[in-house]
Amino acid sequence: MANDFGVPIDERRTAWIGRSLLIEGRIVSQENLTIDGQIEGSIEVGDHNLVVGASATVKADLIGKTVTVSGAVTGNVTASEKVVLQPSATVEGDITTPRLMMADGATVRGKVDARGGR
Repeated sequence: MANDFGVPIDERRTAWIGRSLLIEGRIVSQENLTIDGQIEGSIEVGDHNLVVGASATVKADLIGKTVTVSGAVTGNVTASEKVVLQPSATVEGDITTPRLMMADGATVRGKVDARGGR
């Protein structure tokens, strides 16, 4: 069986929260997660990747392996591998990660702990 894009459902590798969705509460995912909508609560993807798209507005603490932000995040960001802030990213909260990649134009209002290593 395939989804609307012709990809077999068993091969789906990323969950997606679309632009028109508003979710309030705790999200826990056992796979990669992309957010383009609005979230209020907390998001945990464990040893997986989390992407906050440019159209996303997130008021939540984020926990994942790699967290990539292009949109707006209000909350703490914790990544076991790295945090990537794209030029359109805004983070109001603390960032804790071994590696931080921050593009020109991205903004952070909070403390950053990017000591490298584990």
